[in-house]
Order: sequence, then structure tokens, then C-alpha cells
Amino acid sequence: MKDLRDTLKEVVYSILPITIVGIIIMMALRLSSEDYIRFVGGVVLVCLGLFLFFIGSKIGIVPVGELIGEYLPNTGKWSLIILFGLFLGFAVTVAEPDVQVLAAQVDLASGGAVPKIILVSAVGIGVAVFVAIALIRLIKGTALSYLLLISYILVLVLALFTPANFVPIALDSGGVTTGPMMVPFILALGVGVASVFSGKRDSFGFVALASVGPILAVLILGVLYS
Repeated sequence: MKDLRDTLKEVVYSILPITIVGIIIMMALRLSSEDYIRFVGGVVLVCLGLFLFFIGSKIGIVPVGELIGEYLPNTGKWSLIILFGLFLGFAVTVAEPDVQVLAAQVDLASGGAVPKIILVSAVGIGVAVFVAIALIRLIKGTALSYLLLISYILVLVLALFTPANFVPIALDSGGVTTGPMMVPFILALGVGVASVFSGKRDSFGFVALASVGPILAVLILGVLYS
């Protein structure tokens, strides 16, 4: 029960500021009572949805991610760990609501020139590859700073050859992958794998690396489109 109360408080505290701002703006615009009712109803549904999602995440997604992360190294097959990292990174990204919303908006804004499935696939592949790279870094003990430096140098170089309208989409792609679906699972996977090394390694930087992947993937997509 304590977890349920804490999760409910977390959801209410996160929704309360935007609710207050929204009501103030509606009062300033002198909107109708029907608009108020619709807004409040939406807030209640959002709170309920987030509450159920966070509970599901704590009960299912995070524990399963940790169990997978702990089990895979015990097989002794590092190639299997990388393969699962690729698969899970892609699967979780495709299921991320923020990615679906971004892809739908880009599809609409581009008039179908950049189809939703293409952008979602590119973002998913980018995350998958960099989750695999993050796992390799964890296994090999490679310095995180080197990988991030190389990755962002590639981002800057690719941005020079990518059409200007693809650059903001690429940067947004890195942001939407840090949503409520991907982050808990990826972090749990990293924590599970790191636990096998008895504190000698850590999963710090997993999300940082995973968020670079879609930026590079969408920039490359822009180069191909050009």
C-alpha cells in the first residue's frame, strides 16, 4: 500500500503544476465551463493512466529487465548478451509512446514524405545499436567519456551533410527515447548486467548512450533522403 500511495503522490505532484498553469490560462482567456470540465476530465484520466503505467513498470518492466540482465551473463555467451541488447533496445523503443507521437507528427508535417514507420524504425535501430554498444562498454570496461565524445563528433559531422529540416527531428528523436517505457527497462537491464561484476562495473551512462543512437540514425536517414 505504501508503494501505491507513493506512486500516486508522485503522479499528482508531476501533474499539478501544469494543471494550475492550464487553469490560469483558461481563466485569462475566459473559456466556457464546458472547457473547464473537459480539461479537468483530461487531467484525471492522465493521472489515472500514469498511475497505472508506473505501477505496471515497477511490478513488471523493471524486475524483468533486471532478471534478464542478471541471467544473460551467466550463460557465458557475450554474443548472446549483445544480440538480446539489440532486440530489446529496438522492441522497447518501438513501444515507447513518445516515439510514436513524434513519428506521427513528422509524418503529418512532411505530408507523408517521411512515413511514420520509417522514422520509428530508424529511431529503434539507433537505440538498439547503442544499447549493444553500452553493453559492450560495460563488459569491456571502456571509458564512457570516449564513446560519448566520438558519438557527438559524429553527430556534428553528419549535421553538416544532413538537410536542415532533419536536424531538429534528429535531436528530438534523442529526447523522446528517454520516455517512461524505455528508460526503466534499459536501466534495469544495465543494472542487472553490472551486478554480475560484483561492483567492479556500473551501468552509468546507459541512457546517455542510448539517446545518442537515434540522433545519429535520423541524421543518416536525412543524408539518405537528400
